[in-house]
Amino acid sequence: MFVHAIGFGIVTAAVMALAAVGFTVQFGVTNILNLAYGDVMTASAFVAYVSHSAGLNPWWGMVLGGLFGAVFSVLLNRFLYTPFIRRGARLFTMIIVTIAVSLILQNCLQAIWGPDFVSANMSAGASVHMLGMIFTTSQLILIAIAAVALAGLHGLLRYTRLGKAMRATASDPELARNCGVPTRRVIDGAWLLSGLLCGLAGVALVTELGSFDFTTGSAFLVPVIAAAVLGGVGQPYGAMLGALVIGLATELAGTYFDPTYKDVVAFGVLIVVLLLRPQGIFAEVANQKEVAA
Repeated sequence: MFVHAIGFGIVTAAVMALAAVGFTVQFGVTNILNLAYGDVMTASAFVAYVSHSAGLNPWWGMVLGGLFGAVFSVLLNRFLYTPFIRRGARLFTMIIVTIAVSLILQNCLQAIWGPDFVSANMSAGASVHMLGMIFTTSQLILIAIAAVALAGLHGLLRYTRLGKAMRATASDPELARNCGVPTRRVIDGAWLLSGLLCGLAGVALVTELGSFDFTTGSAFLVPVIAAAVLGGVGQPYGAMLGALVIGLATELAGTYFDPTYKDVVAFGVLIVVLLLRPQGIFAEVANQKEVAA
């Protein structure tokens, strides 16, 4: 049971890492705690569902869901969040705005698709035994997609001009702007990238669950935030590690105890770690920054 739980935890961690890294990139660059993130995941999952219902290959649905998440996130920031910031909205005000956006998206999704669960309709494929763990083909593909996406993010942040500009903007947007960094385009790039990860995570989540409704993404946002905070807010590499810790912990708890306690375990691990290391696993926390536009 322990080995099987580790296998389940790896799959959960892969999905959670996609979501947590996208969430923390948004916060790291703009300092906006986007609580509508989970609902964008759900909307992306519905895009994939529509594409599959139209006869497209399910993996094309993941591509379309990721693209939707990317474009929608940029538009959301450009035409809603940024005008609030330019009118002097502070951190707490922006949290209220993102909660309002979350509720609007949830109600729109419910109005369109109804309150019932819909099936992701994706074949799990053959079972693969590996080191005592059992994975389905679709789970291995999800893990591979997460690994490639996160490796690509690492390369972008470390070795490209955009990545350096994103890190400069995350550190001090005003100084970066004064040094000639086109912060508006950099922020658009950050939201595009994080939205892509958000969309991929949404489709990956419902692929693993098998069915979903209009609240699935918002419910999953709870452990995603736990993973992001555990790793150190605004730290992509910390979010990856935090997702691994939370993913393994929740699946082990679901195996040996009641699965309904998964979120309780996620926040229990978070509390214990933050008591020992308040800044998270990775040290830098953007507690002195303001929202950036």
